[in-house]
Amino acid sequence: MPDARGVEVVELTDPDDPRLADYRDLRDVELRKHLEAEHGLFLAEGEKVVRRAVEGGYAARSFLMAPRWLEGLHDVLAASDGPCYVLSEDLIEQVTGFHVHRGALASLRRRPLPPVDEVLEGARSVLVLEDVVDHTNVGAIFRSGAALGFDAVLLAPRCADPLYRRSIKVGMGAVFSTPWTRLPDWYDALPELSRRGFTTVALTLSADSVPIEEAVDGVDRLALVLGSEGHGLSARWEGAADRRAIIPMQAGIDSLNVAAASAVACYVAARR
Repeated sequence: MPDARGVEVVELTDPDDPRLADYRDLRDVELRKHLEAEHGLFLAEGEKVVRRAVEGGYAARSFLMAPRWLEGLHDVLAASDGPCYVLSEDLIEQVTGFHVHRGALASLRRRPLPPVDEVLEGARSVLVLEDVVDHTNVGAIFRSGAALGFDAVLLAPRCADPLYRRSIKVGMGAVFSTPWTRLPDWYDALPELSRRGFTTVALTLSADSVPIEEAVDGVDRLALVLGSEGHGLSARWEGAADRRAIIPMQAGIDSLNVAAASAVACYVAARR
């Protein structure tokens, strides 16, 4: 029932309560993908991330937290319609399958993805991801892009979900403040960006790659293209890019993890 300040707080003692279905078995990635797609929801974890999700305009289905987090998130709860389920930390661990050390979770409603035109409106620097399938890497790339002034992110159809809990957590909620969408046409995605006035610069170890500083020099509207963790960019995207770039390295190491590479490349690109 509502507390004295209008927040609907529901104290629960049974971890099998059906009202907690949104939060169950969070360690099972495949199960969560199916459940979240079927019900049009995603989860945010941690006080800062929950706050950013709600402030980003996502409607809450419900909240789940230990009692000690109620006060710090009271303004967020008061501004939302969903109930707040309160359990002990031990019971929350039974529900979710792991220790939620940041204490608070929220189940939020997904929104329809915006069209590419809307995401690119006014954008000068854009990240374009092809088949980056690790949720942690996607979250880290969003965080780097947001921190270093990139205006939007475009994802190929097979990229990992930026709204998966792990992606959101690693990205510290950058997905809520960065415009993003999925590309409807993988094959001609880069030529289409070129037609829109972007210079597409692909990070790749091709024979004609030049240092990233040189590749972005003088570029006005930049689309920085990153490939998958294992094989990098497809031959189609590598060949279709306007320019190809590398991050010069030493000590016999030819590449970085895609998340680390994105941070370096974004830093250089932001200073072009």
